[in-house]
Amino acid sequence: MIRKILVALLLIITTTLSAQRTNSSPYSFFGIGEEFNPLTVEQSSMGGIGVAFSHYKYLNFTNPAALADLRYTTYSFGMLNNDLTVDNGVAKQNVTSTSLSYGAIAFPIGKKAGFSVGIQPVSSVGYSLSDPDPDVDPTQITVYSGSGGVNRFYGSFGIKVTKEFSLGIEGDFSFGNVDNNITNQRIDVALATKYHENLNVRGGSVKIGTQYQKELKNKLTINAGATLKLGNSLNVTGNEYLYSLSFSGAGEIPRDTISATSIKGSYDLPMKTTLGFGLGKFDKWYAGFEYENQNAIENVGFLNNTTTAYKYGKSNRISLGGFYLPKINSISSYWERVTYRAGVRFQKTGLLVDGSGTGTNFNSINDFGISFGLGLPLKQLTNINAGFEFGKRGTTNNNLLQENYFNFRLSLSLTDINWFIKRKID
Repeated sequence: MIRKILVALLLIITTTLSAQRTNSSPYSFFGIGEEFNPLTVEQSSMGGIGVAFSHYKYLNFTNPAALADLRYTTYSFGMLNNDLTVDNGVAKQNVTSTSLSYGAIAFPIGKKAGFSVGIQPVSSVGYSLSDPDPDVDPTQITVYSGSGGVNRFYGSFGIKVTKEFSLGIEGDFSFGNVDNNITNQRIDVALATKYHENLNVRGGSVKIGTQYQKELKNKLTINAGATLKLGNSLNVTGNEYLYSLSFSGAGEIPRDTISATSIKGSYDLPMKTTLGFGLGKFDKWYAGFEYENQNAIENVGFLNNTTTAYKYGKSNRISLGGFYLPKINSISSYWERVTYRAGVRFQKTGLLVDGSGTGTNFNSINDFGISFGLGLPLKQLTNINAGFEFGKRGTTNNNLLQENYFNFRLSLSLTDINWFIKRKID
């Protein structure tokens, strides 16, 4: 019965991820939106590390090779609450959004392999910007707005080649819709004009991973890991329309269509490499370091490719983090059985934006975050994981925007040792 409920819940998450608005960032205007790293709440609470880390009951979205150490069937569902403050150097605006962030199922295959399948967001669009400020120039206004996003279905497999060395592979299929709008209205003109772009995004990718772990003296274990996500393209198709419109109490009233054309383009992602290592003691503590690198993204054939206000450069990320578990089998104190996590992350997103409008003065949009979290044990190896992250993205220099954010993440991790055991009495 519980299995049917969990499968139904995964289907609900699939539908909800496809329909929800999960972003309020102005920087989601660019490309196919603000991109997300595939991370569990546990990983996010440790600064995003995971390429070298594996565990017998926790999922790992970074490295498929980690599934080789999985010993329990695990269901995991996560949510994200984002409290965002946008600062232009003069005024601030606050907005909050809540969304489901993933749903996944994983199970061991024998004693040396594991498999996982699930759905996660790839990117999200949710912006609304005006230019110029109506208080500065009340004669006209241009409003930029967008919504939508891209999600992915994935399947991962990991296997132990030797006692110390594991290999893994992951394939996924990304899909989604993005709407971009530019509306211009002048005070002495009866009709406004609007550019509307509707995009369908489809594509797949492949990732391969390795992990190595060696037990040292004093029960210490050293871990190393690496992943290589092969370069791939997301195909972008759709339509763009330019038309006039008027406004009433009921909203927009379209008038004459000026032009209507089809769109065919691509969002090209180059190869991404992630390297990491860590040191720890089994079910006691762990500390790890991770580095990720990717060359510049390219997008061809849709709205944001036509502007000189931005471009892409190389991106990279450095993460440090770990956990501490005082006493996993403590009887006298519940808080000794709680897992305490913390981490720090610095990321160059690869996005370069020119706030001057000249196309010659670009600023790198960087992202810095500090995170911590708790793993709260329940009965039968089940955990509730809570994560908290404070961070800053962007800058107020060069007429740009700085985002200060607080992310609260929550996940439920359920384990079932009897997935493949046939019941004798039902």
